[in-house]
Amino acid sequence: MTDLETADGVTVIRFDNAPVNALDLDLLEVIIASMRTVEGPVVLTGAGRSFSAGVDLRALADGGTDYAGRFVIALSEAILAIYDHPAPVVAAINGHAIAGGCVLAMSADVRLMSGGTIGLTELAVGVPFPVAALEICRDAMGISASRAALQAKTINADTALARGWIDAVVPGEDIVAQAVTTARELGQYSAAAYAATKKQLHRPVRAAIDAGAAADADVRASWISEETRGRINGFLESLARGR
Repeated sequence: MTDLETADGVTVIRFDNAPVNALDLDLLEVIIASMRTVEGPVVLTGAGRSFSAGVDLRALADGGTDYAGRFVIALSEAILAIYDHPAPVVAAINGHAIAGGCVLAMSADVRLMSGGTIGLTELAVGVPFPVAALEICRDAMGISASRAALQAKTINADTALARGWIDAVVPGEDIVAQAVTTARELGQYSAAAYAATKKQLHRPVRAAIDAGAAADADVRASWISEETRGRINGFLESLARGR
């Protein structure tokens, strides 16, 4: 579900769940384990032409209540495993980064993008955001986070750069190499000082997440509800009809 390789002291974690690296429970668990195991700078990217097109809705709809409950918990854990990694994390967004894929990208320290679209489309599907997802996106996207979440649209790389969601637009053939270079350069700073600075910068977001347990319980209840499953099935049916 992921490929790990080391380049110049940087671990490259490549999401690999064809065709669009959709997030299912297995992939989330591998991301969690990978991020909790690796040390030092990390680059996140996707296999093929997508970074991650978001939640595997078919797996969610077919998996039942137990799967949905485990999935939404694992989604928050994967986001935080990236966000809390003490060393530099660079997202090499090599294509579409939609919904949960966008959130994973926003959890990194630096974001480079080569093409495709990016955005928070959860409301279009009919599921609420876990607290960790929304707070991290609010921090990374700044004042445009509300518009991103409430309008549920995707934008291209140039627009994402203009809004400050990403740090640079990089040609697709260069994006992983540039991300590795960036991660390696950041990794040359004192590891302890980088980790301490990152922890301080994240403190307000972390406090909001830690205070959101009650809200997350409501989110989980929504994700496992029959009403939500019906909305997801309706969304999948509309996609199949080409709407």
